[in-house]
Amino acid sequence: MHIDWKHNEIRFKIVYYGPGLGGKTTNLEYIYGSLNPERRGKLISFKTREERTMYFDFMPLSLGPIDGKRPRFDLYTVPGQQHYGYGRKLVIHGADVIVFVADSQMDRRADNINSLKELNQLLNNQGLALGQVPWLLQYNKRDLNNIDTVQTLQLHLNRQHVPFFEASAIKGKGVMETLKLAIKCAVEYA
Repeated sequence: MHIDWKHNEIRFKIVYYGPGLGGKTTNLEYIYGSLNPERRGKLISFKTREERTMYFDFMPLSLGPIDGKRPRFDLYTVPGQQHYGYGRKLVIHGADVIVFVADSQMDRRADNINSLKELNQLLNNQGLALGQVPWLLQYNKRDLNNIDTVQTLQLHLNRQHVPFFEASAIKGKGVMETLKLAIKCAVEYA
């Protein structure tokens, strides 16, 4: 959480993390398209020669002031491919909530596990552990064939028993529910 005294706002950082091509960007694009244009900033894509990170901020209508300040949420994706570790390290720093977007396809199980291990390592490098930062899981691509059962995903990815949602980000299913819980976690943890 960051207090922006100039604009009388409390800014919360929500990071969508997970393996490459798992649906992080699709989540943000769906959310962005669903929000009132007057309550959101621009969708920005930071591109370097090798990486892409997406970002936008918004101010929800349903939340009132927190300690007299307007809440604003900054949503980020991280590049998911393994060789983009530096960008993920920068984006994850200072996250108030992490949404781990897992790809439900059976052949992506190892990618999900490795990405979660890497997230934990990045947090360890900051002196934190997974669980010290509020996080939740989104099991994406539930609309496809050849997907793991929720029980299998839970066994491999959710040993801390954090909240989870089944989703199809491309169809918008489970996307806003995931975001609403992420916002609730950010505000409660603040």
